[in-house]
Amino acid sequence: MDTKELRPLVAGLFARGRRRTTRIAVEQEFLVADTATGAAVPIERVRRAARTAHAAPYVSFEPGGQLELSLPCTDDPAGSLCAYTEDLQRHLTAAGIQLDAQPCDPRPEHEVPLQLTTPRYVAMHRHFDTIGPAGRRMMRRTASTQVCLDWWPGEAGIEQWRVLNLAGPLLAARFARSSGLGSRLTTWLRTDPARTGFDDRLLHADPVTAYAEFAAAAKVFVTGGAADHLSTLFPPVRPRGTYLEVRFLDAQQPAEVGPVITALASLMYDDALRRRTLRLLQTQAPQLADHWHAAAMGTLSTADRLLPELEPAA
Repeated sequence: MDTKELRPLVAGLFARGRRRTTRIAVEQEFLVADTATGAAVPIERVRRAARTAHAAPYVSFEPGGQLELSLPCTDDPAGSLCAYTEDLQRHLTAAGIQLDAQPCDPRPEHEVPLQLTTPRYVAMHRHFDTIGPAGRRMMRRTASTQVCLDWWPGEAGIEQWRVLNLAGPLLAARFARSSGLGSRLTTWLRTDPARTGFDDRLLHADPVTAYAEFAAAAKVFVTGGAADHLSTLFPPVRPRGTYLEVRFLDAQQPAEVGPVITALASLMYDDALRRRTLRLLQTQAPQLADHWHAAAMGTLSTADRLLPELEPAA
């Protein structure tokens, strides 16, 4: 797809907010299993069981039937996630369904079918299969905790974009709940590098130009035009207009999401911390791909040295 065609839409993704607000929202994915058998559960059965839960308006599904709880911004996102999850699980337990906040599904592929069979997901599945098995594993058998953070105007917003991309491997390693060849992050790294961008290509130029070039290089497999194509890109940090979506974290237990939010909010909203971290990390941008692979394998040796810098200044 042509960069010129993509650039106006990409510019909208990088519009950023007009004020320095500090809202936070959490999107939590869960694996779903039948309580008695451990088998995959049809989405409609889960939907029926959840229909009277307080979380019902915020429930959606991933292609393999993973449940996603996409909650609105709140002053206490971690507490809100715990409360909604507990209520939702009570409703699902009554229907013989269990949620599991694990990043990797241990069930074999044939036991976790593609449940969302819209043309988009069928085309995505087919495209990933031309590269290898990681794409279908990512779609059907992984789960993450995603955090959405306000994106500021001016130079601070550029700093936010750069620091989240550069610190991503360190944060992924800090909060990893899987590692090695079977880890969630390894799966993502092997899915489609041209579409996921786990390297420094998004930092090569100004953000709009870099992202437009990234989008243009990814193979088109949907038929809905430039906007649909952009929706099939899965970088570790996704631009969403007025906020940034952190996508690189393994699924966390809801009760353990608090430290994740604290680390990300401090990095995004503390000017001194953000700039100090950028000074430490930006010289390592050429090694960003290596850092991602090391984080996936659990061998990121720079983490111990740099992670203390991700704490707020006294």
